[in-house]
Amino acid sequence: MNPTRIRELGLAVITIEAQAIAALSAQINDQFVIACQLLMNCKGRVVVMGMGKSGHIGGKIAATLASTGTPAFFVHPGEASHGDLGMITRQDVVLALSNSGETDEVLTILPIIKRLGVPLIAMTGNRQSTLAKFSTVHLNVAVAQEACPLGLAPTSSTTAALVMGDALAVSLLEAKGFTRDDFALSHPGGSLGKRLLLLVSDVMHTGKAIPSVPENTLITNALLEMSEKKLGMTAVVNAENQVKGVFTDGDLRRFLAKNLDFQRTVIANVMTSPCTMISAHCLAAEAMQIMESKGINALLVVDEQQHLIGALNMHDLIHAGIV
Repeated sequence: MNPTRIRELGLAVITIEAQAIAALSAQINDQFVIACQLLMNCKGRVVVMGMGKSGHIGGKIAATLASTGTPAFFVHPGEASHGDLGMITRQDVVLALSNSGETDEVLTILPIIKRLGVPLIAMTGNRQSTLAKFSTVHLNVAVAQEACPLGLAPTSSTTAALVMGDALAVSLLEAKGFTRDDFALSHPGGSLGKRLLLLVSDVMHTGKAIPSVPENTLITNALLEMSEKKLGMTAVVNAENQVKGVFTDGDLRRFLAKNLDFQRTVIANVMTSPCTMISAHCLAAEAMQIMESKGINALLVVDEQQHLIGALNMHDLIHAGIV
């Protein structure tokens, strides 16, 4: 195959699937609203089912629902007929996926679902199918054509089902008032959890690791403090350990340009004051935002009385996985 033909085929798939997604807009209708209401009012869990490729999509939809405030899990229809139906309670809602709407493994368990009185949301590409007719609510995810040139491999149809699942999850997220903090609680691991849960107090340097000098310190001594603590700056404090300013690598460069005397100039004469500070109770992600917006690489951490209690720099945030 020549490169031109390969690119043509790839673009054709994207075009066909994009058209399938665009056509879904017409299906965000009253049935979609009713489906959201059923899921919103569910007292138990959303049980998602599907066979084959629909099963893979169903698993992803269940995971998206669960991570955005709607408790959900996936049950394999084949296993459901051999005991896993016991996982479904009368307080649940079932979301069943089948492009044809005639998948035997799904249809086999419909009588049991109906007997339990569990609401059934069907997501199919055939509104006249058995599954669609048996459902409480039907979400039509029919596509004009599959992206597969043979018209056999589920491509556009699975993409449409996945997008419809995302539409449900995001609509429910908004309706439930699901917040960034709620999201963080279900994602404590990895960068998402770190960005949303880690506090400044979790990453800041404390005690003797804080670079700090008195107001009357000579610049030479301040440079020694900066060199030892390796944060690229030092706090300048008064006798009560309240922050009066900061002296950074940038201040040093500006000082050198003025040809001032290192041995005679006190730090208070060249420090940056007032300086940017942050509370230990703020999110580390907020510290990152402050540094980026102000074009600085470090922050001093203070209490309500402006007493110096910590310090951190960009490297600390990178090491903690905030970036």
